[in-house]
Amino acid sequence: MMHQQRPAARLSPSGDTEDIVALLAPRLAYFAGVARTEHVTRAAQEMQVPQSTLSRALVRLEEDLGVELFARRGRTVALTPVGRTFLAAVERALAEIERAAEEVRADTDPAAGKVAFGFLHTMGAETVPSLIHAFRADHPRVRFSLVQNYGEAMLERLRAGELDLCLTSPVPDAPGLVARRIDEQKLRLVVPADHRLAGRKRIRLAEAAEEAFVTLEPGYGLRRITDDLCRQAGFVPRVAFEGEEAETLRGLVAAGLGVALLPPPAVPRPGVVELTVTAPRAVREIGVAWLEGHVDTPPVAAFKKFLLSRRGRLLPG
Repeated sequence: MMHQQRPAARLSPSGDTEDIVALLAPRLAYFAGVARTEHVTRAAQEMQVPQSTLSRALVRLEEDLGVELFARRGRTVALTPVGRTFLAAVERALAEIERAAEEVRADTDPAAGKVAFGFLHTMGAETVPSLIHAFRADHPRVRFSLVQNYGEAMLERLRAGELDLCLTSPVPDAPGLVARRIDEQKLRLVVPADHRLAGRKRIRLAEAAEEAFVTLEPGYGLRRITDDLCRQAGFVPRVAFEGEEAETLRGLVAAGLGVALLPPPAVPRPGVVELTVTAPRAVREIGVAWLEGHVDTPPVAAFKKFLLSRRGRLLPG
């Protein structure tokens, strides 16, 4: 019984890049090895592959490309002009693949790998530097790629695989993510130093119902918490200004442009007074989140374990 032989695969000028890469990549190292030695047998010995395998790979590569890469003279070969042009590109490609392989191996090294870590702007001045300092006492060579952003933006980067872990607030409850509560942080009502309430130490949030508020923009976790606390106190905040960073809001308060619910500052700021809110309970929960089902590299696993061990004592002081 005779079987019709299927024609060999060919590269179409309009073919998809992914198809071309899948077809060519396994043969590029063979091509480069033969080009370097100009001898098929010697190249096969150096690369520890059967000569027949190497010869077939070169023939198929030329067929796929539709060009002659080598001029053959018995057991020796020499690059054609087209082959020399192709070799230059292949060597660059192989060097880039080798560099990428070394980079990912370095990033997953248990002792000196890398952690992509996201956190809120309000944790950048004191909390995160203290955490990393404590972690590196036992893991001095682990490297960090640090990203500061608001909560929703960090979760999107987490889903996209750009972050390994993130510290955020509120603690997310979303499909595809795992989150663990680590700590909570008290929020204070910040008022100008010459404000009618500035002589107080404590206040019920309802007493600020008529005040203009400066807040973070919608989409920020702290904005959502502010809106919720005001709702619990029986009013909707009258928002005068919206910003993207807590210390900017403190500056607006110091300028007399409103009041704000904010976490404590890393360094006290002149021109404002920070009041303890007695009702409702004004806190924000802080948690660590990661992608569900994602396999951690050793350095990420070590840092995740460290963060979870800080339950109840995440924040300085």
